[in-house]
Amino acid sequence: LTAAAFALRFYKINQPDQVVFDEVHFGKFASYYISRQYYFDVHPPFAKLLFGLAGWFVGFDGHFTFENIGDSYSDNHVPYVGMRALPAILGSLTIPVVYAIMKETGYSTLIAAFSAIIVLFDNAHVAQSRLILLDATLMFFMSLTIYSYVRFRKLRYWEFSVEWWSWLIATGFFMACTWGSKVNGILTVVTIGVAVLIDLWDILDHKKGHTMLFWKHFMARAIGLIVVPVIIYLSFFYVHFAVLTHSGSGDTFMSPAFQETLIGNELLLNSQELRYYDTVTLMHKDTKVFLHSHVERYPLTYEDGRVSSQGQQVTGYGHEDSNNNWQIIPTKALPETGPGRIVRHEDLIQLLHVNTQSFLLTHDVASPLMPTNQEFTTWPKDNHSRFNDTLFYLNLVDGNEGDAWKSKSSHFRLVHAPTRVSMWTHSKQLPDWAFKQQEINGNKNPTEKSATWFVDSIISQEGGYRVDPAEVPLEPSVKEPKKMSFFKKFAELQLLMLQHNAGLTASHPYASSPINWPFLLSGISFWTENDTQKQIYLIGNVVGWWTCIISLSIFIGIIGADLLARRRGLTPLTEPTRNRLWNSAGFFVVIWAVHYLPFFVMSRQLFIHHYLPSHIASALVAGAVLSFILSDTVNYPISIAGRSTRRRPEELADLGVQGPVVVGVFAILMFVMFLYMSPLTYGTPGLDGETVNQKRLLSSWTLHFAAKTNAEVIP
Repeated sequence: LTAAAFALRFYKINQPDQVVFDEVHFGKFASYYISRQYYFDVHPPFAKLLFGLAGWFVGFDGHFTFENIGDSYSDNHVPYVGMRALPAILGSLTIPVVYAIMKETGYSTLIAAFSAIIVLFDNAHVAQSRLILLDATLMFFMSLTIYSYVRFRKLRYWEFSVEWWSWLIATGFFMACTWGSKVNGILTVVTIGVAVLIDLWDILDHKKGHTMLFWKHFMARAIGLIVVPVIIYLSFFYVHFAVLTHSGSGDTFMSPAFQETLIGNELLLNSQELRYYDTVTLMHKDTKVFLHSHVERYPLTYEDGRVSSQGQQVTGYGHEDSNNNWQIIPTKALPETGPGRIVRHEDLIQLLHVNTQSFLLTHDVASPLMPTNQEFTTWPKDNHSRFNDTLFYLNLVDGNEGDAWKSKSSHFRLVHAPTRVSMWTHSKQLPDWAFKQQEINGNKNPTEKSATWFVDSIISQEGGYRVDPAEVPLEPSVKEPKKMSFFKKFAELQLLMLQHNAGLTASHPYASSPINWPFLLSGISFWTENDTQKQIYLIGNVVGWWTCIISLSIFIGIIGADLLARRRGLTPLTEPTRNRLWNSAGFFVVIWAVHYLPFFVMSRQLFIHHYLPSHIASALVAGAVLSFILSDTVNYPISIAGRSTRRRPEELADLGVQGPVVVGVFAILMFVMFLYMSPLTYGTPGLDGETVNQKRLLSSWTLHFAAKTNAEVIP
């Protein structure tokens, strides 16, 4: 099985010699590790660190940045085969782990082989394991986590022995590797958590005599399955930050304080303290528009009948323009020179629009697009009748008393002194009367996170006031990166990962609903080549996937029938068989459900490859169900007996003659279907339109290069 897995996953691994699907992301991240440039991604770094290590090991220098699907590896001398070999190795080793899980849970060699064959000959698993993608790493460590936990549970009569501790800590270690490979690896953590809670509930049963040891068991599991995984998970990020020390594409996602820890970052190099009477441009952090004003005024009435102040328009504008220039005006007496002229956190300031010589103002008039928010306008400089309405507090994000306001690096909120609204903008455009620029308004939440701005550039300094050269520090041409604690970096990145993962809601032509996945109703086009009509289409082996979903249905039926029979006082199943169904197959069903059902409540983009961990679990269920169907007995007991364990009579599963026949026929069907679909898995050879139509087993599959069929005309 293992040899066959390696053969199938390494076959023509050099084809295609082009960037395929999400290699455009994960190959790029590997190149960033080698060049040590900081990047941002929604997934934890462990699997990507392995790709970076594999790339470095085979001589990749990081020069190729995987910009577009279809870019040539050969033309750019990228050692891509070595990088693809990593997931191929892990994907191949998943097969013997699946086999070992079944053997350790008490199933016969034939049944273990049956479950392994479902994954071995699955086109989706093979296609996913031959490319620079995260899923092979995720599934390998998920399988090892399950295997280790099974080994740990089998030693429950040898609690606190060296071997017991070893498998407990191994479970925690592999669980952290799963969690660290991809964000949905957290589902494996939840799976083990559910199993441990059931285990502890069982230990709490005073009839079994474990009650006195409950807290000892609890603390042991807390160490092995909480403390150890957290330390391992944190270590991935520690290495991640230690490697990525240079400025890169991910800088702008991070806070200014984080960015200033990176070598060559723009904020570190160009950040300057701001002084009163400096003329600056202000940019919104999220939408990247400048605070802008022009002589045109708001219309007297809007389309919904509301009335404006007819004041000068204040808008968000996405391009450089002299109408973006604002001068920082003090509201207190200043010394002629010295640090007293520096603008600081919580200073009360005015902003003067340079071109129209008017102060920024907001008041209790509804904004054009949002009646609940305040209108922003300006007021003539020489008219002091509304002085209070032009006053704003400068609140630096994470600022402390006395902190200086800096260009580039200081994110801030501008909070109106009288009304406590914060200056805010959003992406919706104003009508033609405002030249379709963005609306600026007052958000009634003074701490609104999206009301964050920064000074993009200093147009002129001090408005002609003298700066004493002795008070301007002589800074070296190369600034040393600043320091930031690991835990602050970690917390900031974790929060951003969660926010951006939840924000992946844009439509995608190959996105699909979770309800479709077990039935293989749709796949994903990974790669196409028009000249040769080659394509890689991620789709599973129909024989295996439908066998798994049928097996899940049968399991639910068996459990339901057993519960109903016992309710009526009948015992159709022997105790060992029932225990095997509940404790073994039931555990596999929990793995399947926990890795599958949460996707129904997710609003982000979803694809069929998100189901692959659940598919492995369903292959385990399929083996358990086949064993139940073929044999009235089970291999029992399988746990390792302790010194004082009461011995039970041994029992062996007898699959009879039909066992090898069923598994043999199933293996042949799986292999034949795998071969039939292999041109879509390996991307070679190219297929003509008629052949593509033949490979399209379900009408919902969206294959490329299909021949057009003439619709029948019914007279």
